[in-house]
Amino acid sequence: MAAVNSSSDSQPAKHQEVGHKSLLQSDALYQYILETSVYPREPEPMKELREVTAKHPWNLMTTSADEGQFLNMLLKLINAKNTMEIGVYTGYSLLSTALALPDDGKILALDINRENYEIGLPIIQKAGVAHKIDFREGPALPLLDEMIKDEKFHGSFDFIFVDADKDNYLNYHKRLIDLVKIGGVIGYDNTLWNGSLVAPPDAPLRKYVRYYRDFVLELNKALAADTRVEICQLPVGDGITLCRRVN
Repeated sequence: MAAVNSSSDSQPAKHQEVGHKSLLQSDALYQYILETSVYPREPEPMKELREVTAKHPWNLMTTSADEGQFLNMLLKLINAKNTMEIGVYTGYSLLSTALALPDDGKILALDINRENYEIGLPIIQKAGVAHKIDFREGPALPLLDEMIKDEKFHGSFDFIFVDADKDNYLNYHKRLIDLVKIGGVIGYDNTLWNGSLVAPPDAPLRKYVRYYRDFVLELNKALAADTRVEICQLPVGDGITLCRRVN
């Protein structure tokens, strides 16, 4: 992490990313990244959806613009075609994925709230990528259990992105490891959880941050010990851990 020292008589510049969860200690440096490398290259539909989402009361749930750019690049690098996303919200990361996939690419998108998804749907449709998305409303685990029973889904996904209920991340992993192909990637979002993982026990944390922290800690420990995957944990957004299935 980088930090910028400021004099005692000046205030550091604040970033302008709504819903931002960057772990950089310097807001000014994060703003520099956004203005130099992210916003100038952000596709117009993603910019529009980001601005619409910023007005939503739950905007903290959105994927940050720099993470959206990262996911878009990653999907192109691995030539992903068949993907899954668990946790959609208004669809910023979903749109980033859809724009990265070839025209015949597919995304199985799972979320318990269709209303939020429909905030971004008109923009996704205008971008010409709605045909790539199969949105299913409801809890993901029952659907995953049904897919596990059908051999045709085993090893069928190139990439899976999880940004949903943290207390179920390990339950997702137990199922997704069979659905992603060997050489495919699972990305777990929020694995540094607001930087709270190294906070002292008496740190003043928001109630939801404190509640989910132990689940994220448990996930990180389990992934580090899982020999079926290679892992890479990155301080992008609120932390993302990439798991490449090797066997």
